[in-house]
Amino acid sequence: MSQFWSESVHQLKPYIPGEQPKVSNLIKLNTNENPYPPSPKALAAIQTATNADLKLYPDPNSDILKQSIANYYDLDTAQVFVGNGSDEVLAHTFQALLKHDKPLLFPDITYSFYPVYCGLYDINYKTIPLDNDFCINIDDYNQENGAIIFPNPNAPTGIGLGLNTIETLLQNNPNSVVVIDEAYIDFGGESAVSLIHQYPNLLVVQTLSKSRALAGLRVGFAMGHPDLIQGLVRVKDSFNSYPLDKLATLGAAAAMDDKTYFTETCQRIITSRDVLYSDMQKLGFDILPSQANFIFATHPHHKAKTIAQSLREQGIIVRHFEATRINMYLRISIGTPQACETLIKALKSILS
Repeated sequence: MSQFWSESVHQLKPYIPGEQPKVSNLIKLNTNENPYPPSPKALAAIQTATNADLKLYPDPNSDILKQSIANYYDLDTAQVFVGNGSDEVLAHTFQALLKHDKPLLFPDITYSFYPVYCGLYDINYKTIPLDNDFCINIDDYNQENGAIIFPNPNAPTGIGLGLNTIETLLQNNPNSVVVIDEAYIDFGGESAVSLIHQYPNLLVVQTLSKSRALAGLRVGFAMGHPDLIQGLVRVKDSFNSYPLDKLATLGAAAAMDDKTYFTETCQRIITSRDVLYSDMQKLGFDILPSQANFIFATHPHHKAKTIAQSLREQGIIVRHFEATRINMYLRISIGTPQACETLIKALKSILS
């Protein structure tokens, strides 16, 4: 550790992202990327914008993208905030809206960046255990808190909450900001965006990395009451007033506008997920019900870490977590039908 680091840096435990191997010809099912390419309209918009105008600064407000998001969800642009991936949007959210005297609440098994943000911004937090079925019980959040955040569907379990349940949570916590992190909502869940008009304490965060296949572009956004959005803008403009470049703004806007391609690719992933779920059950796996573009699976007679290592030897990468309660599970991203078939063949070989 460097003697020149700030004291706070010594205490940080950074987030560890999924592996991005430099080896080719791998079947990569470890980071929940979309197996299909981005919308052709998004690629065309990026290509068209790749010209001499890149010498100019981009629109600091990304108004074109905000309008596309607002149109898609029937919102006003004052209810939309954009940033470099949902991780940056979440970082600004933690700093702007979730730092209070009372603790921030989130599940004990969830997106592992949450405690990292709390460490970075010195936020008091308390984790709420998932139940024995790895589900969020909203009654457990009926306690003193400064704010609440969780993914829906949750990660890495893939289990989602219904809209009525989220509304009950909002009603039970009218004086707390409730952040619903919807990175995987488009694969079978129901977005809470429709509740924004009724609940000024609700912030919904989404990303274009998963369902719109733009992980390499780094675009995320938040939707909520204009007062919440203004809090995020104040932090953004105190940190980086030009968060999105021109190519990202135009490519993301085109992707939001291409509803037909979006719907088709999401359905293909859902269909592949259902087939993979069934095929793995036949091999003896226990799998949590998923509304995401991944499944969370364990085998009663084989260690998850051993399976992951054996798959890697066959050129297939999946995600294994060492955390307590879930170290017997594998998180497997949904690939193309061909990739899923190869995975099943490999698993049959390993289990036999």
